[in-house]
Amino acid sequence: MQNSTMQSASNPVYRKRLLMHKIGITLSSIAMALGVFFLMWILLTLLMKGSSAVNLAMFTESTPAPGSDGGGLMNAIFGSFAMVGIATLISTPIGILAGIYLAEYGDKSWFGGVTRFVTDIMLSAPSIVVGLFVYAIYVANVKHFSGWAGSIAISLIAIPVVVRTTDNMLGLVPASLREAAFALGAPRWKVALMIRLRAVKAGVVTGILLAVARISGETAPLLFTALNNQFFSSNMNQPMANLPVVIYQFAMSPYDNWRELAWGGALLITFSVLGLNILSRTLFNQKTQH
Repeated sequence: MQNSTMQSASNPVYRKRLLMHKIGITLSSIAMALGVFFLMWILLTLLMKGSSAVNLAMFTESTPAPGSDGGGLMNAIFGSFAMVGIATLISTPIGILAGIYLAEYGDKSWFGGVTRFVTDIMLSAPSIVVGLFVYAIYVANVKHFSGWAGSIAISLIAIPVVVRTTDNMLGLVPASLREAAFALGAPRWKVALMIRLRAVKAGVVTGILLAVARISGETAPLLFTALNNQFFSSNMNQPMANLPVVIYQFAMSPYDNWRELAWGGALLITFSVLGLNILSRTLFNQKTQH
């Protein structure tokens, strides 16, 4: 054994491959360290600059007028919560059903191939294009911005995430499980919904949570659809305040109070998205281990 090891160590091909392996591991470690460093830098900056704005007033008062003191982000928080919630209700059933179709019939029809192609394009499409699309087909026709338009825009961003996640998760179900269900006389629709989907429900829920995290911080689509509202409003048919647009506007303002609230809103969104990502991965890992 020692002789074979010594012979391998003296082999120039072996030494070259070992050297390349060590270089690859070193570069990967450096890249990981840089990523973690910048992530921690961003989080610490948000904590230092945004923690002073996180108080009771931020959750109970609406955005202040230009140059005034105090105020909060209650209207923007409610608007973001409402639009993201409605977008999730729109995108979840559409995305899951489309993912089931692709998993069951996508490999045998031209329509399935086209659907996958369009889904991949939508996954990488700039969000501002989605906002302009909804503006052209909805906002321009009804002649006003609205929370409904914002919900539609961000739901179009969430749908492809849910579709691809559902399709990929269903593809992991063993063929033997499907064959056993078919052998018992179960119809195909019942096998898809009751067997395959139930087997990967943790992965599908993970995809939904990742889609919510994806759309929670989108600014560009909401600039062309929901716009903003300085006052609290629960009317989805009117312009509605939302955190991403408020942060965008307040961060560029000349008022110290507005910039402080922008840091507080950025902190709130960042840690909300971080929490959703941690929750989704924890849920998926627990279900996978069981």
